[in-house]
Amino acid sequence: MNRDTRLSGVLHVLIHLAQADAPVTSERLAATMRTNAAVFRRTMAGLRTAGYVHAEKGHGGGWTLCRPLNEITLLDIYEALGHTQLFAIGLRNDTPECTIEQAVNEALVDTLASAEALIRQRFGEVTLEQLAGPPSVSCNP
Repeated sequence: MNRDTRLSGVLHVLIHLAQADAPVTSERLAATMRTNAAVFRRTMAGLRTAGYVHAEKGHGGGWTLCRPLNEITLLDIYEALGHTQLFAIGLRNDTPECTIEQAVNEALVDTLASAEALIRQRFGEVTLEQLAGPPSVSCNP
């Protein structure tokens, strides 16, 4: 199963943007996420729409952060990326009339919904500033 690493990659990029002295190009930031610039720009579209980042085209252009890290939570970014699926567990619906299948599916749905609510709550409590750590730490995007 392939894991969706966009949230982790975007969080990394946003913290680097906060540390940057000037706009950073899509090419440079895409390299941080180990992708190409076009995929990076598509990934960042929701963040731009939500007002977390700004992109300027042309010479001297690039991406900048629009809000301080202490005003952005993991939940903000998770939602701006389009609610990636947290769990890969699916329901079996081969025999929907089967009461055992119904009970299993109900238990899974309820449990996964509770777990997702807890994760979303925790995401809302963690700011990007908390993730950034000391300003001297950098891995040069």
